[in-house]
Amino acid sequence: MQVTIKDIAAELGISVSTVSRALKDHPDINVETKRKVRELAEKYNYTPNAIALSLRSNKSFNIGVIIPEIVHHFFSSVISGIEGLAWQEGYHVMIYQSNESLEREIQNTRALLSSKVDGVIISMTKATDQFDHFKELQKSKVPVVFFDRICSEIESDRVIIDDYQASFNAVEHLISGGARKIFHFAGPQNLQITQQRKTGYLDALRKHSLEIKDHYVFDCDNYDKAIQLMTRLIENKNIPDAIFAVNDFTAIGAMTALKKHGINIPDQVALAGFTNGLISMVTDPPLSTVDQHGYEMGQKAMELLLDRVERKFDGSARTVVIPTEFIPRGSTK
Repeated sequence: MQVTIKDIAAELGISVSTVSRALKDHPDINVETKRKVRELAEKYNYTPNAIALSLRSNKSFNIGVIIPEIVHHFFSSVISGIEGLAWQEGYHVMIYQSNESLEREIQNTRALLSSKVDGVIISMTKATDQFDHFKELQKSKVPVVFFDRICSEIESDRVIIDDYQASFNAVEHLISGGARKIFHFAGPQNLQITQQRKTGYLDALRKHSLEIKDHYVFDCDNYDKAIQLMTRLIENKNIPDAIFAVNDFTAIGAMTALKKHGINIPDQVALAGFTNGLISMVTDPPLSTVDQHGYEMGQKAMELLLDRVERKFDGSARTVVIPTEFIPRGSTK
Protein backbone atom coordinates (compact mmCIF):
# COMPACT_ATOMS: atom_id res chain seq x y z
CA MET A 1 0.00 0.00 0.00
CA GLN A 2 1.28 3.46 -0.91
CA VAL A 3 1.93 5.69 2.09
CA THR A 4 0.20 9.06 1.99
CA ILE A 5 1.03 12.39 3.54
CA LYS A 6 -1.80 11.75 6.04
CA ASP A 7 -0.05 8.56 7.25
CA ILE A 8 3.16 10.48 7.94
CA ALA A 9 1.24 13.23 9.75
CA ALA A 10 -0.63 10.70 11.91
CA GLU A 11 2.53 8.80 12.91
CA LEU A 12 4.33 12.02 13.91
CA GLY A 13 1.28 13.58 15.55
CA ILE A 14 1.40 16.73 13.44
CA SER A 15 -0.88 18.28 10.85
CA VAL A 16 -0.94 17.37 7.16
CA SER A 17 -0.06 20.96 6.24
CA THR A 18 3.01 20.85 8.49
CA VAL A 19 4.21 17.67 6.76
CA SER A 20 3.59 19.24 3.36
CA ARG A 21 5.58 22.35 4.20
CA ALA A 22 8.37 20.34 5.82
CA LEU A 23 8.78 18.30 2.63
CA LYS A 24 9.06 21.57 0.69
CA ASP A 25 11.73 22.86 3.11
CA HIS A 26 9.50 25.77 4.10
CA PRO A 27 11.35 28.25 6.40
CA ASP A 28 8.42 28.37 8.86
CA ILE A 29 8.99 24.72 9.86
CA ASN A 30 11.75 24.05 12.41
CA VAL A 31 14.78 21.97 11.50
CA GLU A 32 13.97 19.04 13.82
CA THR A 33 10.44 18.63 12.41
CA LYS A 34 11.84 18.69 8.88
CA ARG A 35 14.35 15.99 9.81
CA LYS A 36 11.69 13.70 11.30
CA VAL A 37 9.36 14.15 8.32
CA ARG A 38 12.12 13.43 5.81
CA GLU A 39 13.34 10.37 7.68
CA LEU A 40 9.83 8.90 7.78
CA ALA A 41 9.18 9.79 4.15
CA GLU A 42 12.40 8.03 3.17
CA LYS A 43 11.62 5.02 5.37
CA TYR A 44 8.25 4.49 3.68
CA ASN A 45 9.51 5.56 0.22
CA TYR A 46 6.86 8.28 0.12
CA THR A 47 6.32 10.14 -3.16
CA PRO A 48 3.58 12.75 -3.64
CA ASN A 49 0.75 11.84 -5.98
CA ALA A 50 0.81 14.80 -8.36
CA ILE A 51 -2.37 13.79 -10.18
CA ALA A 52 -4.38 13.43 -6.98
CA LEU A 53 -3.01 16.72 -5.70
CA SER A 54 -4.00 18.45 -8.94
CA LEU A 55 -7.54 17.04 -8.85
CA ARG A 56 -8.08 18.05 -5.24
CA SER A 57 -6.89 21.61 -5.72
CA ASN A 58 -7.98 22.19 -9.34
CA LYS A 59 -4.40 23.32 -10.05
CA SER A 60 -1.58 21.84 -12.11
CA PHE A 61 1.18 23.21 -9.84
CA ASN A 62 3.05 24.13 -13.02
CA ILE A 63 4.25 27.65 -13.83
CA GLY A 64 5.26 28.72 -17.34
CA VAL A 65 8.18 31.06 -18.05
CA ILE A 66 8.86 32.61 -21.47
CA ILE A 67 12.21 34.37 -21.93
CA PRO A 68 14.10 35.64 -25.00
CA GLU A 69 17.40 33.84 -24.26
CA ILE A 70 18.44 31.24 -21.71
CA VAL A 71 22.17 31.82 -22.32
CA HIS A 72 21.98 35.47 -21.26
CA HIS A 73 23.26 35.83 -17.67
CA PHE A 74 20.44 38.17 -16.70
CA PHE A 75 17.69 35.77 -17.81
CA SER A 76 19.38 32.73 -16.26
CA SER A 77 19.60 34.69 -12.98
CA VAL A 78 15.90 35.51 -13.18
CA ILE A 79 15.09 31.82 -13.78
CA SER A 80 17.09 30.88 -10.68
CA GLY A 81 15.07 33.33 -8.62
CA ILE A 82 11.79 32.02 -10.02
CA GLU A 83 12.69 28.36 -9.52
CA GLY A 84 14.01 28.89 -6.00
CA LEU A 85 10.69 30.20 -4.72
CA ALA A 86 8.59 27.90 -6.93
CA TRP A 87 10.30 24.78 -5.56
CA GLN A 88 9.90 26.00 -2.01
CA GLU A 89 6.17 26.45 -2.56
CA GLY A 90 5.62 23.13 -4.36
CA TYR A 91 5.45 24.33 -7.98
CA HIS A 92 7.30 23.14 -11.06
CA VAL A 93 8.62 25.55 -13.69
CA MET A 94 8.30 25.01 -17.45
CA ILE A 95 10.81 27.19 -19.31
CA TYR A 96 10.32 28.25 -22.93
CA GLN A 97 12.80 30.26 -25.01
CA SER A 98 11.40 32.60 -27.66
CA ASN A 99 14.85 33.22 -29.16
CA GLU A 100 13.74 36.80 -29.94
CA SER A 101 11.10 35.47 -32.35
CA LEU A 102 7.50 36.69 -32.17
CA GLU A 103 6.27 33.50 -33.86
CA ARG A 104 8.02 31.32 -31.31
CA GLU A 105 6.69 33.48 -28.48
CA ILE A 106 3.14 32.94 -29.80
CA GLN A 107 3.72 29.18 -30.04
CA ASN A 108 5.23 29.13 -26.54
CA THR A 109 2.18 30.92 -25.14
CA ARG A 110 -0.24 28.50 -26.78
CA ALA A 111 1.78 25.49 -25.61
CA LEU A 112 1.57 26.73 -22.03
CA LEU A 113 -2.18 27.29 -22.41
CA SER A 114 -2.56 23.71 -23.64
CA SER A 115 -0.54 22.49 -20.67
CA LYS A 116 -3.01 24.25 -18.34
CA VAL A 117 -0.33 26.00 -16.32
CA ASP A 118 -1.44 27.93 -13.25
CA GLY A 119 0.31 31.14 -14.33
CA VAL A 120 2.92 32.57 -16.70
CA ILE A 121 5.94 34.85 -16.22
CA ILE A 122 7.07 36.61 -19.41
CA SER A 123 9.79 38.86 -20.78
CA MET A 124 8.77 39.57 -24.35
CA THR A 125 10.92 39.55 -27.49
CA LYS A 126 12.51 42.51 -29.27
CA ALA A 127 10.22 41.78 -32.21
CA THR A 128 6.88 41.69 -30.34
CA ASP A 129 4.54 44.25 -31.87
CA GLN A 130 1.22 42.40 -31.50
CA PHE A 131 -0.26 41.14 -28.30
CA ASP A 132 -3.21 38.85 -29.03
CA HIS A 133 -1.35 35.83 -27.64
CA PHE A 134 -0.97 37.59 -24.29
CA LYS A 135 -4.67 38.51 -24.36
CA GLU A 136 -5.47 34.81 -24.89
CA LEU A 137 -3.88 34.10 -21.51
CA GLN A 138 -6.03 36.74 -19.87
CA LYS A 139 -9.19 35.47 -21.54
CA SER A 140 -8.38 32.01 -20.20
CA LYS A 141 -8.03 33.47 -16.66
CA VAL A 142 -4.33 32.58 -16.51
CA PRO A 143 -2.46 35.08 -14.28
CA VAL A 144 0.47 36.78 -16.01
CA VAL A 145 3.47 38.67 -14.64
CA PHE A 146 5.78 40.55 -17.00
CA PHE A 147 9.37 41.34 -16.07
CA ASP A 148 12.08 43.53 -17.62
CA ARG A 149 10.53 43.77 -21.11
CA ILE A 150 6.94 44.52 -20.26
CA CYS A 151 3.83 44.81 -22.43
CA SER A 152 2.07 48.15 -21.98
CA GLU A 153 -1.00 46.81 -23.83
CA ILE A 154 -1.74 44.29 -21.08
CA GLU A 155 -2.97 45.18 -17.61
CA SER A 156 -0.90 42.84 -15.45
CA ASP A 157 1.56 42.71 -12.58
CA ARG A 158 5.09 43.79 -13.55
CA VAL A 159 8.59 43.62 -12.12
CA ILE A 160 11.01 46.15 -13.54
CA ILE A 161 14.03 48.24 -12.67
CA ASP A 162 14.31 52.00 -12.98
CA ASP A 163 16.03 51.85 -16.38
CA TYR A 164 16.00 55.63 -16.66
CA GLN A 165 17.82 56.28 -13.39
CA ALA A 166 20.23 53.39 -13.88
CA SER A 167 21.25 54.77 -17.27
CA PHE A 168 21.44 58.33 -15.98
CA ASN A 169 23.81 57.19 -13.20
CA ALA A 170 26.00 55.23 -15.63
CA VAL A 171 26.39 58.19 -18.00
CA GLU A 172 27.06 60.58 -15.12
CA HIS A 173 29.86 58.24 -14.06
CA LEU A 174 31.37 58.50 -17.56
CA ILE A 175 31.07 62.29 -17.44
CA SER A 176 32.73 62.42 -14.00
CA GLY A 177 35.72 60.60 -15.55
CA GLY A 178 36.16 63.41 -18.09
CA ALA A 179 34.17 62.04 -21.07
CA ARG A 180 32.46 64.68 -23.18
CA LYS A 181 31.75 62.94 -26.49
CA ILE A 182 29.63 59.99 -25.35
CA PHE A 183 27.97 57.55 -27.75
CA HIS A 184 25.02 55.34 -26.87
CA PHE A 185 24.73 51.87 -28.41
CA ALA A 186 20.97 51.34 -28.03
CA GLY A 187 18.39 48.58 -28.42
CA PRO A 188 15.13 48.48 -30.43
CA GLN A 189 13.00 51.55 -29.75
CA ASN A 190 9.77 49.50 -29.52
CA LEU A 191 10.91 48.27 -26.10
CA GLN A 192 10.19 50.44 -23.08
CA ILE A 193 13.52 49.52 -21.48
CA THR A 194 15.35 50.83 -24.56
CA GLN A 195 13.40 54.09 -24.51
CA GLN A 196 14.03 54.59 -20.78
CA ARG A 197 17.77 53.88 -21.09
CA LYS A 198 18.09 56.28 -23.98
CA THR A 199 16.19 59.01 -22.11
CA GLY A 200 18.44 58.53 -19.06
CA TYR A 201 21.49 58.90 -21.31
CA LEU A 202 20.14 62.09 -22.92
CA ASP A 203 19.10 63.70 -19.65
CA ALA A 204 22.53 63.09 -18.11
CA LEU A 205 24.09 64.91 -21.07
CA ARG A 206 21.59 67.76 -20.71
CA LYS A 207 22.27 68.11 -16.98
CA HIS A 208 25.97 68.65 -17.69
CA SER A 209 25.35 70.87 -20.75
CA LEU A 210 27.00 68.42 -23.13
CA GLU A 211 26.28 68.37 -26.83
CA ILE A 212 23.43 66.10 -27.93
CA LYS A 213 23.48 64.82 -31.48
CA ASP A 214 21.28 62.22 -33.15
CA HIS A 215 24.31 60.54 -34.69
CA TYR A 216 25.68 59.81 -31.21
CA VAL A 217 22.93 57.18 -30.77
CA PHE A 218 23.24 53.91 -32.72
CA ASP A 219 20.93 50.92 -33.20
CA CYS A 220 23.33 48.32 -31.84
CA ASP A 221 22.43 45.79 -29.16
CA ASN A 222 24.59 42.68 -29.53
CA TYR A 223 28.22 41.58 -29.64
CA ASP A 224 28.57 41.11 -33.41
CA LYS A 225 26.85 44.39 -34.29
CA ALA A 226 29.06 46.23 -31.81
CA ILE A 227 32.27 44.87 -33.36
CA GLN A 228 31.08 45.91 -36.82
CA LEU A 229 29.91 49.37 -35.72
CA MET A 230 32.99 50.12 -33.61
CA THR A 231 35.29 49.04 -36.45
CA ARG A 232 33.45 51.36 -38.85
CA LEU A 233 33.66 54.27 -36.40
CA ILE A 234 37.40 53.74 -35.95
CA GLU A 235 38.00 53.55 -39.71
CA ASN A 236 36.02 56.79 -40.15
CA LYS A 237 38.02 58.40 -37.32
CA ASN A 238 34.77 59.03 -35.43
CA ILE A 239 35.93 57.85 -32.02
CA PRO A 240 34.08 58.92 -28.85
CA ASP A 241 35.49 59.57 -25.37
CA ALA A 242 33.09 56.97 -23.98
CA ILE A 243 30.34 54.51 -24.88
CA PHE A 244 27.28 53.64 -22.85
CA ALA A 245 25.93 50.31 -24.14
CA VAL A 246 22.43 48.90 -23.68
CA ASN A 247 23.86 45.60 -22.40
CA ASP A 248 27.18 44.00 -21.46
CA PHE A 249 27.60 41.92 -24.62
CA THR A 250 27.33 45.07 -26.74
CA ALA A 251 29.90 46.86 -24.59
CA ILE A 252 32.25 43.89 -24.85
CA GLY A 253 31.85 43.83 -28.64
CA ALA A 254 32.96 47.47 -28.73
CA MET A 255 35.82 46.61 -26.36
CA THR A 256 36.98 43.82 -28.68
CA ALA A 257 37.16 46.15 -31.69
CA LEU A 258 38.88 48.93 -29.74
CA LYS A 259 41.57 46.58 -28.41
CA LYS A 260 42.14 45.09 -31.86
CA HIS A 261 42.94 48.58 -33.14
CA GLY A 262 45.25 49.39 -30.23
CA ILE A 263 42.94 51.93 -28.57
CA ASN A 264 43.42 52.11 -24.81
CA ILE A 265 40.50 51.48 -22.46
CA PRO A 266 39.67 53.59 -20.47
CA ASP A 267 42.28 56.29 -21.22
CA GLN A 268 41.17 56.86 -24.81
CA VAL A 269 37.65 55.36 -24.72
CA ALA A 270 35.73 54.47 -21.56
CA LEU A 271 33.04 51.79 -21.63
CA ALA A 272 29.94 51.16 -19.50
CA GLY A 273 27.52 48.27 -19.95
CA PHE A 274 24.25 47.08 -18.48
CA THR A 275 23.57 43.70 -16.77
CA ASN A 276 26.59 42.79 -14.61
CA GLY A 277 26.87 39.28 -16.00
CA LEU A 278 29.79 37.07 -15.03
CA ILE A 279 31.56 37.89 -18.30
CA SER A 280 31.81 41.56 -17.29
CA MET A 281 34.18 40.60 -14.45
CA VAL A 282 36.64 38.66 -16.62
CA THR A 283 37.12 41.04 -19.56
CA ASP A 284 40.38 42.97 -19.84
CA PRO A 285 39.87 45.48 -18.39
CA PRO A 286 36.85 44.40 -16.29
CA LEU A 287 33.67 46.11 -17.48
CA SER A 288 31.91 48.84 -15.51
CA THR A 289 28.20 48.07 -15.62
CA VAL A 290 24.74 48.32 -14.07
CA ASP A 291 23.73 45.39 -11.84
CA GLN A 292 20.09 44.53 -12.55
CA HIS A 293 19.77 42.02 -9.68
CA GLY A 294 18.10 39.38 -11.83
CA TYR A 295 17.72 36.80 -9.04
CA GLU A 296 15.72 39.23 -6.91
CA MET A 297 13.62 40.16 -9.95
CA GLY A 298 12.78 36.49 -10.52
CA GLN A 299 11.83 35.95 -6.89
CA LYS A 300 9.56 38.98 -6.86
CA ALA A 301 7.89 37.97 -10.16
CA MET A 302 7.16 34.51 -8.72
CA GLU A 303 5.88 36.05 -5.50
CA LEU A 304 3.43 38.28 -7.38
CA LEU A 305 2.28 35.34 -9.50
CA LEU A 306 1.70 33.11 -6.47
CA ASP A 307 -0.44 35.86 -4.92
CA ARG A 308 -2.74 35.56 -7.96
CA VAL A 309 -2.57 31.78 -8.37
CA GLU A 310 -3.35 31.12 -4.71
CA ARG A 311 -5.93 33.90 -4.61
CA LYS A 312 -4.15 35.85 -1.89
CA PHE A 313 -4.55 39.02 -3.94
CA ASP A 314 -7.12 39.98 -6.58
CA GLY A 315 -6.69 43.75 -6.73
CA SER A 316 -5.50 45.99 -9.56
CA ALA A 317 -2.20 45.42 -11.36
CA ARG A 318 0.97 46.07 -9.35
CA THR A 319 4.37 47.32 -10.48
CA VAL A 320 7.43 46.45 -8.39
CA VAL A 321 10.69 48.32 -9.05
CA ILE A 322 13.89 46.44 -8.17
CA PRO A 323 16.81 48.71 -7.16
CA THR A 324 19.91 48.75 -9.37
CA GLU A 325 23.55 49.49 -8.64
CA PHE A 326 26.31 50.87 -10.85
CA ILE A 327 29.49 48.78 -10.53
CA PRO A 328 32.61 50.79 -11.51
CA ARG A 329 35.49 48.67 -12.81
CA GLY A 330 38.56 49.10 -14.99
CA SER A 331 36.78 50.09 -18.22
CA THR A 332 35.98 53.57 -16.85
CA LYS A 333 38.13 56.19 -15.18
